[in-house]
Amino acid sequence: MTSPEAKSLRIVVLISGGGTTLRNLLQQVRDHALPVETAAVISSTPKARGLEIAAAAGIPTIVLQRSAFASDEAYGRAIFDECRRVGCDYVVMGGFLKFVPIPDDFALRVINIHPSLIPAFCGHGMYGHHVHEAVLEYGAKVSGCTVHFVDNQYDHGPIILQKPVPVLDGDTPDALAARVFAAECEAYPEALRMLAAGRVRCDGRRVQVV
Repeated sequence: MTSPEAKSLRIVVLISGGGTTLRNLLQQVRDHALPVETAAVISSTPKARGLEIAAAAGIPTIVLQRSAFASDEAYGRAIFDECRRVGCDYVVMGGFLKFVPIPDDFALRVINIHPSLIPAFCGHGMYGHHVHEAVLEYGAKVSGCTVHFVDNQYDHGPIILQKPVPVLDGDTPDALAARVFAAECEAYPEALRMLAAGRVRCDGRRVQVV
């Protein structure tokens, strides 16, 4: 259940694909386990299945394709102009695969989840099954997920929380992905609940939960 001292966060969710993270967050809200109101869902492609999930939940959707803009900066301005227009406390990346510069007024207000324990197996091009394949190829014994603030480098911003999962003998990328996603389904709502309760303090790269 949601902590009684937690306020309701108004968020915008950015997606590029199937919307599994969005679906999980919406289910947590329906279960009264997450004090979040989703003001809008912004997709980088009109083909994202997550748009259907948003529409079914009655959430306004916006499609902004990178190809329609001359630069990353112009693309980022368009996205954050929409975030300002609808009004939000945080921007939540849920499988959003485009680079956008973070404007000053959204510093420490954009969060992302990555399917590894940052700083391992992260950076440009490391997303989805690319991550899990790299973990298995390297022979790592532990993987997991990381919720972090987003800055202007890939998978680089201050870490809010991490959840480890074991890498098992005989794992396939699909099997490992499923185990990591189960951890993600716990980690992202947990991080949002901490933010809603005002428990997150950031001092440089170090994040404290009070």
